[in-house]
Amino acid sequence: MSATAAASPTANLNEKQDRILGYLRANVDERTYFKSRLIAEDLELSAKEVGANMRAILDSDVGLTIEKWGYSSGTTWKVTR
Repeated sequence: MSATAAASPTANLNEKQDRILGYLRANVDERTYFKSRLIAEDLELSAKEVGANMRAILDSDVGLTIEKWGYSSGTTWKVTR
């Protein structure tokens, strides 16, 4: 297997995406639903930044199942292992 094929599947994520993913991984065992605005508050980002960066996380093999779940009073994400 070549070095590029063995690279981490999350290697294509930027710093904000890595921070969001780290947050989700750290909290997924305690809860299932995450609001963009609450993630943003904890990571000192805007809810818009969280939503925009979730697309790259959704498209990557990160070891979590992430679904866009609800839209009332902001976007909610369902996250499971």
